[in-house]
Amino acid sequence: MRVPVRSGQVRRRKPPYRVARKDDPAAPLNERERQILRLVVESFIDTAGPVGSHFLARRYSIGLSPASIRNTMSDLEEMGYLDHPYTSAGRVPTDLGYRTFVDALMDVPELAPDERRLLQQRVREIGNDPEELWRESTRLLGQLSRLLGVVLTPRLSTGVLERLEVVPLSSTRAMFVLSVRGGLVRTILVELASGLSRRDLELVVALLNERLAGLTLAAIRQSCHWRLRDLEDRTGLVQLVLDEAPTLFSEPNEGRVRFGGTQYIMGQPEFQQPEELRNLFLLLEDEEELVRLLEGTEGPEDVEVGRAQVSIGRENCDEKVERFSIVTARYRLGDAVGTIGVIGPTRMDYRRVLALVQEMALLLSRPIDETVN
Repeated sequence: MRVPVRSGQVRRRKPPYRVARKDDPAAPLNERERQILRLVVESFIDTAGPVGSHFLARRYSIGLSPASIRNTMSDLEEMGYLDHPYTSAGRVPTDLGYRTFVDALMDVPELAPDERRLLQQRVREIGNDPEELWRESTRLLGQLSRLLGVVLTPRLSTGVLERLEVVPLSSTRAMFVLSVRGGLVRTILVELASGLSRRDLELVVALLNERLAGLTLAAIRQSCHWRLRDLEDRTGLVQLVLDEAPTLFSEPNEGRVRFGGTQYIMGQPEFQQPEELRNLFLLLEDEEELVRLLEGTEGPEDVEVGRAQVSIGRENCDEKVERFSIVTARYRLGDAVGTIGVIGPTRMDYRRVLALVQEMALLLSRPIDETVN
């Protein structure tokens, strides 16, 4: 059975995603080269096997003989868009081939209506519990993409402090609770001077909230000394806050990564090889490197919320993931910005993954009580 080429090879609209990094632009492709490259990438994504000229001629009604297709594929290989693995007669896309497909040949990412409704329904059911939202979003991304769903909790330094509480645990220990707009909470244990009454603590905490609430944690860390310097305090709590400000209002060093869908990504053909599976688990164990890969080099304010970025293969600049692609998008909880995405082999359904990541990022960024059409 012949499968016709879809009409309108490229829907010429500004793509709702952006490139994480691009190599030097290659020579422009003519229309036939663009068509063959697109079909090779799509076929390889579908079959996970090298794509030959006879396969394309049989599968697609493109009006070209196998010999003409083979010649075009050879040209694309010489230009670096395709590779010729081992002694196979077929070709596979290179990182440049995937990059060109994502940037110029792929249809605009669009989610099926039933999948969009599923994501919307689950987000509404969860409500305002950030931890449950993160857990469920990674599970859904993993399930629907058959890859690995990942989320980075927002950088607390970008979040706005709603209130600070001090919960006494003993006569000399207390727990500082920082509630950040958007439902984020950070807790830290501190040592207190003995003999403090609950009334004394409440009075001082009220003064601290009066001076600090409504500011980002980064701003508090930088300016709390002059904001609090004139407060009279016989409890020592203000001085404790000043002394501990670099820790209290800092970015946590770990614990920001959540992921789901390992059972799905392990079913992909690429991860039947022990070395690739080992690289995946090494990446998941290295939180610092994983954060770097997911956040990239741009600050939260530099990237549009809900617009996906794609990093392919060697663009990740890490040997462990040079055969992986990473699709991410920023989301916003209150004033704090986090990252959500999907990790998989370079042979992934980019159009579908981009649509999933973008939709989930926008849903996480929306107030729960907002009507979703």
